[in-house]
Amino acid sequence: MTRQAAARASFAELFTPKLVTVLREGYGLRHLRMDAVSGLTVAIVALPLSMAIAIASGATPAQGLYTAAVGGFIVSLLGGSRFQIGGPAGAFIVLVGATVAAHGMDGLILATLVSGVLLALIGFLRLGTFIKFIPFPVTVGFTAGIAIIIFASQLKELLGLTLPGPEPGPLIEKFPMLWQALPTLSPWALVLSLGTAGVILGLRALRPHWPGMLIAVALAAAATALLGLPVATIGSKFGGIPNMLPAPSLPEMSWAKLVAVLPAAISFTLLGAIESLLSAVVADGMTGRRHRSNCELVAQGVANVASALFGGFCVTGTIARTATNVRAGAHGPVSGMLHAVYILLFMAIAAPLAAFIPLAALAGVLAIVAWNMVEKSAIAVLLRSGWGDAAVLSATFFLTIFRDLTEAIIVGFALGSVLFIHRMSQATAVETDTPFVGEDMADSAQPRGSYDDAIAANPDVVIYRITGAFFFGAAASIASVLDRIQDTHKALIVDFSAVPFLDSTGAHVMEGLARKTARRGVSLFVAGANPDIRRALLTHGVRPPEVHFTASTAEALSRFRAAPPA
Repeated sequence: MTRQAAARASFAELFTPKLVTVLREGYGLRHLRMDAVSGLTVAIVALPLSMAIAIASGATPAQGLYTAAVGGFIVSLLGGSRFQIGGPAGAFIVLVGATVAAHGMDGLILATLVSGVLLALIGFLRLGTFIKFIPFPVTVGFTAGIAIIIFASQLKELLGLTLPGPEPGPLIEKFPMLWQALPTLSPWALVLSLGTAGVILGLRALRPHWPGMLIAVALAAAATALLGLPVATIGSKFGGIPNMLPAPSLPEMSWAKLVAVLPAAISFTLLGAIESLLSAVVADGMTGRRHRSNCELVAQGVANVASALFGGFCVTGTIARTATNVRAGAHGPVSGMLHAVYILLFMAIAAPLAAFIPLAALAGVLAIVAWNMVEKSAIAVLLRSGWGDAAVLSATFFLTIFRDLTEAIIVGFALGSVLFIHRMSQATAVETDTPFVGEDMADSAQPRGSYDDAIAANPDVVIYRITGAFFFGAAASIASVLDRIQDTHKALIVDFSAVPFLDSTGAHVMEGLARKTARRGVSLFVAGANPDIRRALLTHGVRPPEVHFTASTAEALSRFRAAPPA
């Protein structure tokens, strides 16, 4: 096979949708029945959630359904995960709401379109693997921060408050206004929101397989319609929802508008990539399957472009709905495609009934979602595991709440990287072997390793054994040890057999050592270096005749004995 053919095969392997894989395995009526049942189960969960997320984001409930139907269908059709369910996600509420406030609905749709292009580009460039390097404390921190912001954004509807002006976005400004509006509290709205949350929690405990969110919202809508309760509903605020998809169209575009929404689009891209791949990893853990991360990002990109064309907003993989899909017995991506079809059927048949859904009930749904987003046990473990993880978690959490989600992720990732470098540098060590006659130690002292008579017979030979990655974080400490070589030494052996990785900084340290030993007439041996390390050393000028490469320290000692320096 030629190199080009191998490259084409690799590309096909990376970007073949899981739907194609499932169909190749053989897809029968039994599999369709499994997917039809699981798809219906997911749709029942997605219906109230998609509308609630859209309203909380500053969009219309219809846009939430467009996003779930169009975006969800394409994510399953083209995605690299067998069980992924796409749609609007609670994690985007903060970003979407801020984008609508700053750029309007056209700006949101344009940012979604640009984000889709960026996601597809990231996937085609095969950068999906690097998204997985986001530290765990960062994901836990920003998810918990988003949950706090979501809950705070629903307090107005939970309590049925009437505000004197537009509701502020920042929490520091939001809470004083909500406090001042407490005298306008609506008892009926409070009863509906608490009742909705209570029904969801009660059914989760007593009948966990029942669609608690849909039942709770339906009961609240029925009570509102039959009793004529004086509360805000989807019909009173939005005029209901349409019974079909709109015609696809491009948002208004201009160079100035593109530049204005680009920061929001980048934020959508970053969070969408993290959320979708995290959801795919969760599905893999539940099923034992493996997703194709780059193929998944391409599908997410296409889904976001399609969602924008139909007036929707950000699409991403949703952990809760994906987990529901797995638990409901889905066989493959057809389940996610059917879930989108069920949502369209709901719009076509039951759209008028949605007008009776009270906003307080949807706020109750989101309050439960916010509570579920906070990974309580993970936070407790991270706070106990050490100051480093606790610092990354806390910084990400508070920056998400009081500053900006993108800034929180970047700072959290930077802190996590610094922490990792610190830990790796501590794990890298240098051990020295010198003749036992020159290093008298008690029997109870730290073990010095196996006795080597070759070393004992050559007091002019010193061996440095490096253990761990030889990279910029550990280069300074290793260099300080290597610089201790004395003029009385005739040979220096640096044992690389326990070094898995060498970066350019480490190679530069070795290049300086080679020059120093050459000036002093000391023979320098590099023993046990793997091919990659040897290649890096040669590239940086660490090469014969100043340096001798050997397979082991024993071979280096043998060569030194055979031809000692004058």
